Amino acid sequence: MDLWFTEKQTSSFGITAKIKQTYVSEKTEYQDLAMIETEEFGNMLVLDGMVMTTVKDEFVYHEMVAHPALNTHPNPKKVLVVGGGDGGVIREVIKHPEVEKAVLVEIDGKVIEYSKKYLPEIAGKLDEPNVEVLVNDGYMHIIEHKNEYDVIMVDSTEPVGPAAPLFERGFYQGIFEALKEDGIFVAQTDNPWFKADLIQKVNKDVKEIFPIVRVYGANIPTYPSGLWTFTLGSKKYDPLEVDETQIPEMDTRYYSPRLHKAAFVLPKFVEDLTK
Repeated sequence: MDLWFTEKQTSSFGITAKIKQTYVSEKTEYQDLAMIETEEFGNMLVLDGMVMTTVKDEFVYHEMVAHPALNTHPNPKKVLVVGGGDGGVIREVIKHPEVEKAVLVEIDGKVIEYSKKYLPEIAGKLDEPNVEVLVNDGYMHIIEHKNEYDVIMVDSTEPVGPAAPLFERGFYQGIFEALKEDGIFVAQTDNPWFKADLIQKVNKDVKEIFPIVRVYGANIPTYPSGLWTFTLGSKKYDPLEVDETQIPEMDTRYYSPRLHKAAFVLPKFVEDLTK
């Protein structure tokens, strides 16, 4: 008998994947967590019924959270990742030699534990000497660390459950205050097909706080609709003014110097959401 996992991305639409086996199915203190092996995408982390990452396509998301901001800031020495307990964004962050300290704050320690066990390709850099891993509330960490970080990255689930506060205006204000005077932040901001209102709200909130705000996109097949957006807020540096010839080639599979500015060219219906 074939077994399939389906993520209901809306009340009337979903994606489905054939399962080889289930490693973990557990209700943690914060959410329902499953780690499964799929035939098409390899091992997959699922939180509250939503696909968080898979071995096959994870590189797109993790590279696009990390590299546009880090290649915009001229000297990102200290970087914070809120959420992202699978470790993929941290793995990309520490590819930048100028990063002296990368801090991960993940509220659910079980995500870290099971990612290390079942997603070693993604979580394999969490024990590096320049990485600090904290099992804590990212919202509170932001509030308690003023003027400390060069770059802050919000690698959250969708705005439900423990991640809901990470999409509020007060959180973005806290990020602004936790950044140094020339700091940059980036957050995943869902997809324009099913969550257009969320993109509009986040863009409005961030524009009220940061002088420079840019939205960019990427293709991630296991995320709702496949078209995903990210919102970058900067106090000083504009990613569109970066000299792409000065961006070093890196060990990446999706992001590249040529893609840096191209990612900010949005389909018109998405661009209209950011006006």
